Amino acid sequence: MLTAHVVRSAPREPSRRWYEAAVSMQRLAESWGDQPYGAVLVVDDAIVGEGPSRVIQRGDASAHAEREAIRNAQRRLGRSDLHGSVLYSTSRPCRLCESAAAQANVARMIYGPGLADGGRPRM
Repeated sequence: MLTAHVVRSAPREPSRRWYEAAVSMQRLAESWGDQPYGAVLVVDDAIVGEGPSRVIQRGDASAHAEREAIRNAQRRLGRSDLHGSVLYSTSRPCRLCESAAAQANVARMIYGPGLADGGRPRM
């Protein structure tokens, strides 16, 4: 009797390319005098959401780079569920941003110049 085997692909290694895209968002935020944070959301080797910090620009304490990237991806994709996506950010997401990522079903968080793997976001 043959036994079916489930093959699961190994998680992809974090990519410096996507971290550098988050740094570009950080620079954009800094260029307009905002907080020095940036983030991007990646699905299937493509950026689907971009997020420079807009806290100062908008006067909105919830406009952190990670949440901006999540909102941008949700608008672009036309759905709130971002399953399979990876959030790259210039620093460790705060608790509220991690919770927002968990609610959006983000699969993994990568942050900082060392490409630290924060794993699946939690509420």
